[in-house]
Amino acid sequence: MKFPLKRILQASIPFLIGAAILWWMYRGMSWADLEALLTQGIHWDWMGVSLLAGLLPCVLRGLRWRMALSPLGEHPSRRVCIDACFLSYAASLVIPRIGEVTRCGTLKTYAGTSFTHALGTVVTERIVDSLMLLLISLCSFASQLPQLVRFILATGTTPHALLSRFTATGYWVTLLCGLLIVAVAAVILRRMRFFQHSHKYLSDLWAGIVSLRKVRQLGLYLLLSLGIWGAYFLHFYLAFWAFDFTAGFNAWAALMIFCIGSFAVIVPTPNGAGPWHFACKTMLVIYGVAEQPAVLFALTVHTIQTALVAVLGGAAALDLSLAGAVQGNPATAHTTPSAHE
Repeated sequence: MKFPLKRILQASIPFLIGAAILWWMYRGMSWADLEALLTQGIHWDWMGVSLLAGLLPCVLRGLRWRMALSPLGEHPSRRVCIDACFLSYAASLVIPRIGEVTRCGTLKTYAGTSFTHALGTVVTERIVDSLMLLLISLCSFASQLPQLVRFILATGTTPHALLSRFTATGYWVTLLCGLLIVAVAAVILRRMRFFQHSHKYLSDLWAGIVSLRKVRQLGLYLLLSLGIWGAYFLHFYLAFWAFDFTAGFNAWAALMIFCIGSFAVIVPTPNGAGPWHFACKTMLVIYGVAEQPAVLFALTVHTIQTALVAVLGGAAALDLSLAGAVQGNPATAHTTPSAHE
């Protein structure tokens, strides 16, 4: 069997990027300070409340997803939809960005839902979520404009600063990388018989994408979308109260840090490890938190919340195995709404 070196390298790159950023950030950190923070400096009651709030986004996401699938004649149970969302987040800890494919496959396996229908609704979800994050960010940036400008200047992310670092070689390399991405995408599309030879799959995918037009309670769908992002923020903000140096932190300031961190995780590393730490620590320092506590906050909160994702993913996988055993043949489970909802 041919050694899958290429696949291993592709899977390793996100981990290497995250590890490099983490090493750079924490290379001079006092681990004794971290141990003292964990044993004496955390109010675990507040952290526990924060972790409970971390359950909400996936629950709301599962309910919203089910609403989008209903107009397509797909009726997976709430239980399977929610479990699939928990499992997708855990899967992304192993391979970044694989979560969406995982949850669509989970729904097909345990509810018999069309994979392409599910994938189409996920594409629409991403568009809606991006618009929600943009709206929330605009409100946050407008209220915290001086701090946003300081962050941009501190990180050198102004267009002029970025372009000034480019040499002629840099421009050529960027152009070649862009052309390479286009060429690879063209080859992949050409070789994907899935899209070349099956009009039905394309039709199902498109039906899933535009399913939002047929959702009966569009207002509720949008309200759930807003609730998902509100729950994400609550999960993050409640963690501030677990530390003496961030307790009572201004909510608008915390929202600003939340938005910057949400954009930072676009970099494909496991659960945003590395870029999120850097963004969170930088913003905390801008808001007056000393650098060492800011670094410890980012490391501790991210580690605990990542552990929660892994635990919930494991619990969801166990629950799905039990649900599969009860439902019997999953291929027919989606034809009618579950009686156990």
